[in-house]
Amino acid sequence: MNVNDDIIISVRDLSCAYGPEVVLRDVGFDVLRGEVFVVIGRSGCGKSTLLKHMIGLLEPVRGSILLDGRDIVTARGAQRLEILQGIGVMYQMGALFGSMSTLRNVGLPLEEYTDLPQEAVDAIARVKLSLVGLERFGHYMPTELSGGMVKRAAIARAMALDPPILFLDEPSAGLDPVTSAGLDSLIRSLAETLGITFVIVSHELPSILSIADRVILMDDGVKGIAATGDPRELNASSREPEVRRFFDREVAKRGAHRPEKRPGIRPAATQEARP
Repeated sequence: MNVNDDIIISVRDLSCAYGPEVVLRDVGFDVLRGEVFVVIGRSGCGKSTLLKHMIGLLEPVRGSILLDGRDIVTARGAQRLEILQGIGVMYQMGALFGSMSTLRNVGLPLEEYTDLPQEAVDAIARVKLSLVGLERFGHYMPTELSGGMVKRAAIARAMALDPPILFLDEPSAGLDPVTSAGLDSLIRSLAETLGITFVIVSHELPSILSIADRVILMDDGVKGIAATGDPRELNASSREPEVRRFFDREVAKRGAHRPEKRPGIRPAATQEARP
């Protein structure tokens, strides 16, 4: 097999700007089939800009973005629609339609892009909900779901057309640690059992270290990629300033919230109750 057969996404010489402000310059990387690939970095580094260009929401200044061998930048009309049907997207807040049940939300791409009868659409939507652990919640409205359930339902909808690539925007954002860990486990399971390729934008360190096969670290100083590799290895051994600023911030955050120690005084939360 040619090594290129393992590449499902190829970004080359990508430059992006908002008016005169250049955000990304000459960015290039590949994503392998079945990989959980995570785009990381601090706020304002260009993560979301990169994602929006990869899913066709924005046009770059120059460069190419090949999704399963086809360039979404130059594609138009029916060809572009065909490329877009080969990807699924989960937006940060889920973006479920509040007027539709969870089942209808998941089945919506099938209603829009296929001629399947409603019975078949509903049956497929139930299968997708079962894959994310929501088989009993198809009749619920989005407002009746927890934050983690909304994210799971959004992933189910993204899988409706069986795309080989899923893009997830900050899937763990706003979730408690237990719910976030459950979502991480789901993503790993879907990648391993179904062979789905995930491209995920995230700044949540526990999630990144748990799910990513490989990361690219975006940095606004270089307007592109400052580092790439296994996040656990980068965290453990990299001495690059940009890498350390990202991975060490969690330690600094915990230190900033540590109660101040004073002689003879214990933090209120640890004082024993006295009569």
